[in-house]
Amino acid sequence: MISPTPQDPLVLYGQTFASRLLLGTSRYPSPAVLEAAVLRARPAMVTASLRRQGSNPAESGSSFWELLRKLNVPVLPNTAGCHSAQEAITTAEMAREVFNTPWIKLELIGDDYTLQPDTLNLVDVAAHLIRQGFQVLPYCTEDLVLCQRLVDVGCQAVMPWAAPIGTGRGPVNPYALQMLRERLDVPMLIDAGLGLPSHACQVMEWGYDGVLLNTAVALAQDPVAMAGAFADAVHGGRAARLAGAMTAQDAAQPSTPVLGTPFWHHSHA
Repeated sequence: MISPTPQDPLVLYGQTFASRLLLGTSRYPSPAVLEAAVLRARPAMVTASLRRQGSNPAESGSSFWELLRKLNVPVLPNTAGCHSAQEAITTAEMAREVFNTPWIKLELIGDDYTLQPDTLNLVDVAAHLIRQGFQVLPYCTEDLVLCQRLVDVGCQAVMPWAAPIGTGRGPVNPYALQMLRERLDVPMLIDAGLGLPSHACQVMEWGYDGVLLNTAVALAQDPVAMAGAFADAVHGGRAARLAGAMTAQDAAQPSTPVLGTPFWHHSHA
């Protein structure tokens, strides 16, 4: 596994993280698999929701919260499952008490079918939480105006989706995501919709600062190996971004010079 680069940390709200991968904690086949996946990926943070209602032993009961503490990885509470502004605010306040952290991943769902964020109310809720001292990481769409408004009210980072939660389809709107990256000068993490390590590598090559994953790892045939694959892909994509990719050409270009090669190697077309 490629190690994170200490000289190139992820910086969110003034705090530095060695990893640019955030990992969700739901839907794993067992607590042991979840623990092994986290240890393999070495994420910056793990996300967890107070509104867990599943019967899966890996994501319910006191043993789950004990496991989170044992992992010794910063927890990013989220407001998953909240459909109203007040519900999201109340859940965030409860999460701050339970986890003793000002960090919150703000999810405000506007549509049950696509789990698309409620873009009409998201900015107001984010502004309220920021005034209450939260460090808000909002789950949002790739809409440029929405993301700009979130920054305007004090969000120091935004987390647009690549595709609807849990679909694994990868970036379905590359044009908008690349434009968003070019226009906003704040950390941006892709949250939701990635299914393959190549998806993660691609958005990192576009200049995104990190990715947040859950389903792509938890539902893989080998979640632990997939966690490592994503960690490596994120690091590789970031390294490629910093290295500066060549400019794509319309026509073939020889990789070795013609000068000095035998005449029969020259093209006479």
